[in-house]
Amino acid sequence: MGNSVGNSEAPLAEWIEANTDHGGVRIESILSGGNSNLTLHIATDEGPLVLRTPPENAISPKAHRGIEREARVMRALHGKVKVPEVIGFCADTAVIGRPFLLVSMVDGVSITDTLPAAYASDETAVNRLGEGLVDELAAIHNVAWQSAGLEGFGKPDGFLARQVERWREIRASAGGRDLPLIEELGAWLASRLPPDPAQTIVHGDYHLDNTLTRRDRPELAAVIDWEMATLGDPLTDLGLLLMFWGPRSMEPPGFAQVQAVSRLPGAVTRRDLARRWSERTGIGLDHLDFYLCFAFWRLAAVVEGAFQLYQKGEVDSEYARGLEHDVPALLAEAAAAAAGEW
Repeated sequence: MGNSVGNSEAPLAEWIEANTDHGGVRIESILSGGNSNLTLHIATDEGPLVLRTPPENAISPKAHRGIEREARVMRALHGKVKVPEVIGFCADTAVIGRPFLLVSMVDGVSITDTLPAAYASDETAVNRLGEGLVDELAAIHNVAWQSAGLEGFGKPDGFLARQVERWREIRASAGGRDLPLIEELGAWLASRLPPDPAQTIVHGDYHLDNTLTRRDRPELAAVIDWEMATLGDPLTDLGLLLMFWGPRSMEPPGFAQVQAVSRLPGAVTRRDLARRWSERTGIGLDHLDFYLCFAFWRLAAVVEGAFQLYQKGEVDSEYARGLEHDVPALLAEAAAAAAGEW
């Protein structure tokens, strides 16, 4: 089957027609694949849908849980913030070989380093995108999750401490490259954990590339890719958004493609975006150096595992090869953030 569900088109169509109000089901195209969730464009007589499912050969044996998490949180958030509508969720692996999620297709574009032609010449476009990003993030963090059906979702208590300790332990036990900043910065973070703010819904991977933007104007259309969502510290979302925004202290920076459009001249600054988010959530920014350092450091610690798989010959992709530069670059930016140099 590989990274398609071509052999399962008939049972998939039968399930969709039996469990939703959509008929005439057919697989149109693969929208994304690789090590991330496989995303398919599904055509139906009632309009297009998007199918999300873990890749067949997922690295993590728990990959299916991300799809379950995504389904639950998007159901809770629909109508409150800009997310696609959940049409159906199937946990029965007999249909296509793994669980899958069906959502409405949002007409939008994913932006990396180029603005859509309709507003490529608009000098205010990047700022409007940045402001829309933080406004929507604030709206997500302001959702009253207790009344949205998310009781028992995630483990919010001690969220930061667990994350720091977990990735210190994983990198210490996994061996690999000599990257002393992983432990040095991990120890720095562990010794400076800020007080827990009020727990909110956390997207877990929030940046421009995980949203869809209107084709005709610089306006957010939908926040997607919720498989890492949980309840926890909202400043971790803000830190991750800001780490990729605007000028970077390394050239080329780690993951240079992410939010590359924000490095166009005149873009709104990280600090301005942070203040805008704070005004909308009422959450202070006293420890923002910590959260920026944490964002760079955690990403470096996570993806170093993928680079080790590449070194062992277990994966081979442009993404994995690029980690030879990306991980040290992220750690250098983490150290700069810890020193307040951002």
